[in-house]
Amino acid sequence: FIDSFSEMNQLSLVVFAVLLCSLSCVHGGKVLVFPLDGSHWINMRVLIEELHSRGHEITVIRPEDSWYIKRDSPHYKTINVNSSSGFNEEVFGSFVTKLLKVQREGASAWVRMSVEFKLVEQFYEMTRCMVQMTEKIFEDTAMMQTFQDAKYDVVLTDPTAGGGVLLAHRLGLPLILNVRWTVEGEGHFSIAPSPLSYVPLPGTELTDEMTFPQRIKNFLHFFLMRLQIAYIADPNYKPFVHRYFGSDVHYMELFQAADIWLMRTDFTFDFPRPTMPNIVYMAGFQCKPSKPLSQDLEDFVQSSGEHGIIVMTLGTLVGELPEDFAEDIAEAFAQLPQKVIWRHMGKRPSTLGNNTLLLDWLPQNDLLGHPKTRVFVAHGGTNGVQEAIYHGIPLIGLPVMFDQQDNLFKMKARGVAKVLDIATVTKDIFLEALKEVLYEPSYREKMQTLSRLHRDQPMKPLDRAMFWIEFVMRHKGASYLRTESYKMSKIHSYSVPDGIMTLLLLEIIVNLGSIAVQVHCHRTCFT
Repeated sequence: FIDSFSEMNQLSLVVFAVLLCSLSCVHGGKVLVFPLDGSHWINMRVLIEELHSRGHEITVIRPEDSWYIKRDSPHYKTINVNSSSGFNEEVFGSFVTKLLKVQREGASAWVRMSVEFKLVEQFYEMTRCMVQMTEKIFEDTAMMQTFQDAKYDVVLTDPTAGGGVLLAHRLGLPLILNVRWTVEGEGHFSIAPSPLSYVPLPGTELTDEMTFPQRIKNFLHFFLMRLQIAYIADPNYKPFVHRYFGSDVHYMELFQAADIWLMRTDFTFDFPRPTMPNIVYMAGFQCKPSKPLSQDLEDFVQSSGEHGIIVMTLGTLVGELPEDFAEDIAEAFAQLPQKVIWRHMGKRPSTLGNNTLLLDWLPQNDLLGHPKTRVFVAHGGTNGVQEAIYHGIPLIGLPVMFDQQDNLFKMKARGVAKVLDIATVTKDIFLEALKEVLYEPSYREKMQTLSRLHRDQPMKPLDRAMFWIEFVMRHKGASYLRTESYKMSKIHSYSVPDGIMTLLLLEIIVNLGSIAVQVHCHRTCFT
């Protein structure tokens, strides 16, 4: 009897375990991911790996010549499209090298403008390639049928390129955006009210407190942004959307119809501004506690004693600096008591001091989280800035391109960063900046305050993102959070016709009243 009872218990445990596994399968969703290549993939990969750990099945669409996105992964399956992504590591790397050289040589404004225009042309080419890739997917009947048969629960995409947005609407699936930028610029300007009187555009280096001349500057930047959109996005997306979705549909309507906007920012990073119910802030979702360093790196860090260390990296695109610039940086570092860990892949500077360690790659998050780290010298990419906030490390900024200047300006406005111009940096300027941030306590104190504010949340940013992705899967969308105002023209959204009609009606009433009074007076006088 005891043996039978034991066997029944074992059988019950097996059944219970099978039921648990079944429950996991039932709750696991199917997510179709249309990412953007390059550094944006680093952010998307964090979400993918977390979704996979929660039992969801992930399928990633990638071009055959993808730069960052690997074909094989334990976390996702891939659908490979025989198309160019428009991203090319060599092209971007050579452009950055040329841009740095132009800046350092003090080239004329005309030469600098021509280099900037080359970047705009590169964006145009990337946009054209993305639209061509999306068209190839739409015209591939077998692939589209595969998407239909898979019965995905949601599409997750980065709207800096529009392929994922267009595909989600073509398949009729709920849509979630992993967003900081869209094809028309900073994400908020596409979905939330953005009064130019106190919402600064990226690149203006303005805060939410603007004088009259600054508001004029903000408006002019808005006008220039619209010109850029007219050159890059409109010629590529308008014909495509008119062909596949109808001539009465504007491509931005498809972006604005997304269920949830997972915004890679928050208000420790950005200035306060109007927002919308379906915007979910997840700044720093990629940040995590530091892990132990390798033994040789830890020994080097510990050798700094009470002085601590400085960490320097200018991102993956900037491996090799102009020789004169690298010499000045190395010479400035050599005059400090701190130890320095510098990601540098170019020629070894002749002025390099014994306190500086050069590496081809460095564990950025683990170094920033180390208690001996005092300053982070960075180019101002969003990931690096947010990791600095998370770990409370003040910044010295050397912005190169894209949104880096804007990111660092926001940190400068909060008193946690010293921003330098690569074009004019010398050994003395760099050394003075290092000493200021190292020895002026306010930089570190203010950054520690930002770090506490960022961390003091009821839910971790990554958990918040997961909740809303799974929410959309459970409820097959979140349309009740989405405003329908995007279907209205700007004229109607600001009630311009309503105002004009109201004024005209009042004018008519006043005139009729005046005529009636005059008629009455005439009759009275006649009588």
